[in-house]
Amino acid sequence: MLTKKEQRLRRARQTRIRIASQGVARLSVNRTNLHIYASVISGDGSRVLASASTLEADVRKELGACGKGGNAAAAAVIGKRIAEKAKAAGVEKVAFDRSGFAYHGRVKALADAAREAGLQF
Repeated sequence: MLTKKEQRLRRARQTRIRIASQGVARLSVNRTNLHIYASVISGDGSRVLASASTLEADVRKELGACGKGGNAAAAAVIGKRIAEKAKAAGVEKVAFDRSGFAYHGRVKALADAAREAGLQF
């Protein structure tokens, strides 16, 4: 019997194998109870081209005094920020790697914000 974490990691591994065969940059998302992280990784997987998280000082200021990073509003801010950074790095099109997390809530909010900011996936 697999634990919940092992099941998520298994789903993530299968997705990454599929994305690696495409050879495109990937937008990788990780979430914890307190924060959300996003990275754009090169097609060969050797370099991080752009990254954003709710730990950044600018983001914490934008979120307000309490600096909550574990909600959909914070995920939307990170989605917009990662799209801007990716476009600045010359990346327009990515494959979305949700790291085995379900596509709802914070993960969906991040993806929608990144699409609205001009990132294609």
